[in-house]
Amino acid sequence: MYSTGSSFSTSLAIGDFNNDNRLDISVANDETNSISVLLGYDEGFANLTTYSTGSSPRSVAIGDFNHDDRLDIVVTNQYGQTLSVLLGYGDGSFANQMTYPTGSSPYSVAVADLNNDTRLDIVVANNGDQEIGILLGYGNGSFANQITYSTVSSTNHMPYYNGSQPYFVAIADFNNDNRLDIVVVNKGDDNIGIFLGYGNGYFASQTTFSTGSDPSSVAVGDFNNDARLDIVVANSNANNISVLLGYGNGSFANQMTYSTGSKPCCVAVGDFNNDTRLDIVVVNQMSRDVGVLLGYGNGSFARQALYKTGLYLQYVAVGDFNNDSRLDIVVAYSYDDNIGIFLGYGNGFFSSPTRLSTGSEPNSIAVGDFNNDTLLDIVVTNAGINSVGVLLHYNRGTLAKKITFASSGGSHLRTVVTGDFNNDSLVDLVVANYATNNIGFLPGHGNGTFGTEMMTFIGLDSYPYAIAIGDFDKDNELDIAVANHGSNNVDIFLGNGTGSFVRQINYENSFDPLPSVVATGDLNNDGGSEIIVAYNDTDNVHIYVPYDTSSFASQMIYLTGSDPYSVAVGDFNNDSRLDIVVANRHDNNLGVFLGYGNGTFGTQITYSTGATPYFVAVGDFNNDARLDIVVTNNNDNNLGVFLGYGNGTFATQMTYPTNSYPGLTSWPCSVAIGDFNNDARLDIVVTNSAANQVGILLGYGNGSFANQISYSSSYSPQSVAAGDFDNDTCMDIVVANYDSDSIDVRLGYCNGTFGDPITYFTDRFSFLRSIAVGDFDNDTRIDIVVANYGYDNIGVLLGYGNGSFTKQITYLTGSRPASVAVGDFNKDNRLDIVVANSNDINVSVLLGHGDGSFTSQMTYSTRFLAMSVAIGDFNGDTRLDIVVTSSDGNRVGVLLGDINLVFVKKMTLNTGLGSRPRSFAIGHFNNDDRLDIAIANSGTNNVGIFLGNKNFYFTNQTIYETGSASRPYSLAAGDFNNDTQLDIAVANYDSNTIGVFLGYSNGSFSNQNTFSTGDSSGPCSVVVTDFNNDTLLDIAVVNYVTSTIGVLLGIGDGTFADVIEIGIEYQSLPFSIDVNDFNNDGKQDLVVANEGTDSLNIFLQTC
Repeated sequence: MYSTGSSFSTSLAIGDFNNDNRLDISVANDETNSISVLLGYDEGFANLTTYSTGSSPRSVAIGDFNHDDRLDIVVTNQYGQTLSVLLGYGDGSFANQMTYPTGSSPYSVAVADLNNDTRLDIVVANNGDQEIGILLGYGNGSFANQITYSTVSSTNHMPYYNGSQPYFVAIADFNNDNRLDIVVVNKGDDNIGIFLGYGNGYFASQTTFSTGSDPSSVAVGDFNNDARLDIVVANSNANNISVLLGYGNGSFANQMTYSTGSKPCCVAVGDFNNDTRLDIVVVNQMSRDVGVLLGYGNGSFARQALYKTGLYLQYVAVGDFNNDSRLDIVVAYSYDDNIGIFLGYGNGFFSSPTRLSTGSEPNSIAVGDFNNDTLLDIVVTNAGINSVGVLLHYNRGTLAKKITFASSGGSHLRTVVTGDFNNDSLVDLVVANYATNNIGFLPGHGNGTFGTEMMTFIGLDSYPYAIAIGDFDKDNELDIAVANHGSNNVDIFLGNGTGSFVRQINYENSFDPLPSVVATGDLNNDGGSEIIVAYNDTDNVHIYVPYDTSSFASQMIYLTGSDPYSVAVGDFNNDSRLDIVVANRHDNNLGVFLGYGNGTFGTQITYSTGATPYFVAVGDFNNDARLDIVVTNNNDNNLGVFLGYGNGTFATQMTYPTNSYPGLTSWPCSVAIGDFNNDARLDIVVTNSAANQVGILLGYGNGSFANQISYSSSYSPQSVAAGDFDNDTCMDIVVANYDSDSIDVRLGYCNGTFGDPITYFTDRFSFLRSIAVGDFDNDTRIDIVVANYGYDNIGVLLGYGNGSFTKQITYLTGSRPASVAVGDFNKDNRLDIVVANSNDINVSVLLGHGDGSFTSQMTYSTRFLAMSVAIGDFNGDTRLDIVVTSSDGNRVGVLLGDINLVFVKKMTLNTGLGSRPRSFAIGHFNNDDRLDIAIANSGTNNVGIFLGNKNFYFTNQTIYETGSASRPYSLAAGDFNNDTQLDIAVANYDSNTIGVFLGYSNGSFSNQNTFSTGDSSGPCSVVVTDFNNDTLLDIAVVNYVTSTIGVLLGIGDGTFADVIEIGIEYQSLPFSIDVNDFNNDGKQDLVVANEGTDSLNIFLQTC
C-alpha cells in the first residue's frame, strides 16, 4: 500500500515524469493541498515524493510544457484560484511550482495543443465563475493569461439557479475538422457543453446536450466504431452513466443511460477485454465499488460488473501498470489516503486491488512514465496537504535459490537462448533486447552466475523479437538468427567461437508480416542450419536457407602515379602472394605493388613505359615460370613487354608496333592473352581503336613476338577477351566496339588466324567499354559480359557452344560502368561479376545464379570514382578480393572479400486457415533420418506435423487436436515413454494444460493426454529434460498469468506426476524458458525471461 498522506484524494493523472520509459502517477490530495507523484520502477511503486501546490489541489494533468521531452504536471488549486505548473526533470523529480491565476474554484484541468502551434495549452473548469478558462502555452513552461468562455445556459431561468457549475473538462475533435474542441460537464445545468475549436486557440460558444442528474465526469471515445467520437458522462444523483453518440459534426444523439452503483463520480474508457471495442469503468462513491461495462462495439454496453472496495472512491484512471499489454485500473480512495490498482486479465476481469499510500485526501490521478523506464508511474493530487505526490513504479517479489539478471536500460527483454558461444565448455546466455535494438551475450562462469552483458547492435528501430541458434556457415561455431519486428526481417550473426558475433549485411531481406517465431535445423542434411519462420497473424510458415552474398570490407588505399587507368594481378616474386600492377597513364609508367599475403601491399615500384600507358595485362611470355607484363602505350602506337625476373622486378620494356605501317595512328586500347596457334606459347591480341583494327602478335616463347597481323573491326574497338566459344579447342576472340555499339566474335583456326567477325549489336549509344568472358550458366559453354557505358548497365550474352550467342540481357549497374571482371565471390561454384562505376564512388557486384541470370547489384564504396577493376585472393583466405583504380585521383583501393549470409526463402508450409502458428519442434518423428516439423497452431487449436522428404519437400500437414479454446503456445519434443520414438509436449495457454502426444514410428501420434498447470495459469513456454536424474524425461513450463514455473516429473510411460509450482516475482510475467547446466554440477537448471520485470531468473537445482 502507498499512502498519499491525505484522507481525501480526488483526482489522478498518468504520465512519464522522469524519462525512464515507465509511467508515473500524480494524485490530487484535497485535504493536504498537495499532489502526490508516484514514480514507476521495477518492483511496485516507490515511496511517495510530494511537491507543494496551492490551496486544495483538485485536479491534475500531465504534458511536456517546455519541449524538453520530459513530462510536466499541472494542478488546479480550488481554494487558491490558481493553476500550479511543476516542470519535470525527467528522472521522476520536479521543480517547484509556478502558479497562474484562474477563475473561482478551478475544479478540473485538461491539456492539449489548442492553437496548432505545437505548444501545449491548458483548459480549466472554473466552477465558481461558471466558465472555462484557456491558457495558451508559450512552449517554455509558461502560459498566457486565461481567455474565458461562459458555460451558463441561456435557457436556464430558474428562480433559485445556482449557476452551471462547470465540473470536469476534456478535449477532443468532435467534428472531424482536425481542430480540437472542448467538452465540459455542467453539474448545475445537468448537461454537457461543447465548445467547437477554430484551431487558433479560440472557440465557438457552447452547445449543450442533456445528461442525467448531477453530472460529474466525462470521458471520450469511439464506442460504435464509426470513426466519430462519442461521450460518456457519470451522473452522480441519477446513479447512471449517459452515453451520447457523436454524429461527427460536433452534435450528439440523445443520451442512452446505463445503471451504475450509488453516486457514480468519475468515468474512464479503455479496451479491457482486448476485443478492439471500447469499454467503460466507473467509480461509485456511495456504494464504494468500481463498475466495468464492456462495450459491444455498436455504442451499447453490457451491465456493469462490480468490484467491491469498501472505501470512499473519488477518481479513476486507466493504464497498463505491469506491462502485460492488458489495461489496468487505478482509483483514488480520498478518505483513506491511498490509491488502489486493479490489474486487468485482458478478458474484462480484474484482480483485487493493491493499495498504495499517497498523501492526504488524494482526489485526482494522472498516469505516465515519468522516468522513461517503460513502466507507468502515478501522480496524485493531495488536497489535504496542498501537494502532489509522485509514485514511481516497481515490481515486488522474492524467491529463494534464484539469481536475477536485470535487463540493461529498459531493454524490454524478449527471448533467451543458451549455448556455449565462446568454446570454454561453460553455458552462456544470449538475449534479444527489444527496446534497445540489440542482442546481449552473457558469458557463463560455470557456477550459475554470468558476466557483464555484451551488446551487439542490430539497427535503429529493429526491435529484435525472437532468437534461434544454429551453424549457418558450417564452421562448427554457434551462430544466431534474430527475427526483428521493427525492420521486418531475420538477421544472421555469425559466431567466431569467442562470444562475439558479426552481423551480416541484410540486402532487402524484408518479411511481411512481422516474423515472430524462428527455429533452426539441418533440413537437407548438408551440415548447416536452415530456419523456419512463423509470423504474426498468418496461416503458414516459411523455410529459409542461408545464402552467401559475400561482402567487401572497407578498402585500403595505396598511392599510385598520376591517373591509374588499368590494373592487373599476379604473383611477380614467386612468394605465393598476389601482387598488383597499375598503368599510370599521365606519368608514363607502371606501378608494381608487392603483396604481403595478408591483404596489404608495399609501396609502389615504378617502371617507365611509352606514352600514355592505357591497359595492362599479365602472362608468362618466355616460359620461365616468372610472370611478365604487357602494356598498351596508347600515344606511341605500340605494346610494351616487361619480362619478369621472378623477384618482383622487371627488365626494361621491349616494344612492338601496333600500327600497320609507320605513321599510322592505331591507339592500342586493350589486350588479351592466349595461345592462338596451339604452340604452347602465349600470344597477344590487341584492340587498335583509332585504326579500327584488331592485331594478333604471335609469341615465340622467349618473350619476343612476331609482327602484328591485323584484322579489320567495327568502329573504335575498345576491349577484347579470349576464349573457346565453339568448343573446338581453338582460342577465339571477342571485341567490344565503343562507337559502333557492337560485339565482334572471331573464331580461331588454331594457327593464329581467325575467321570473319560475327557481329552482335547492343543498344544504340551503349558505348561498350569493357568485356569479359566466363561460363555463367554452367553448361560448359563460354558466355560474354560487356560494360555498356552509355546505359549504366552490363549486358550478358549466353553462348550456344558453336560460336554464336543469345541477344544480350542487361542488368543495372552504377553510373558509367568502365570495367568488368568475372569470378566466384561467394564460393557457390557460380560465376559472379564485378563492375567499376567510373562516375560513382563504388563498384557493383552481381551474384550469379548459375543459370545465366544474376542478382541485382550490390554496391561497395571505393571512396573515389572507380575506373578499372581486377580480382584475386590477396589475404589467403580462399575468398576473392577486389582491386580498383581511381579515375579522379592517384590511388588504388583493395577491398577484401568475406562471407555474408542472408536468408533466402526456400518453401512455404501451409498450416490451415486461421491457424496462427506460434511454435515449432523439430526432430525425427518417423525415423527416416530426415528432420520433421511439429507446429503449434494457436488459432485452430491443434498441432500440425510435416514429415520431411528430400530437398526440402514435406508431406501435407497432419493435425492433432489440442482441445477447444486451448490455444497451444509452445512445443517441445522428447521420448516420454522410453520407446525410442519422439513424443510431443504442448503448452495450452487458454486451457491451462500440458498436452502430451505419444509418437509412433511412422510419424503419427496418439490423441492428446492432458496435465493441469493450475487454474488460470496461462502456460506459454515449455522445455523437456531430466530434472531428477532418473533417466526419465520431465517437463518444465512457465505460467505467464500466475508468474510461476511448473515442473511435471515423468513416470516413464508417457504420464506425469502433478505439477510442482515454483513462484517467481509477483507480476513478473514469465514468457520464455530454457534449460541447461549453468553451474557444472550435472543437474539441469532453468533460465526464465520475465516480461513484467524485464529480467532473467536463473534457477539452480540444489537436490
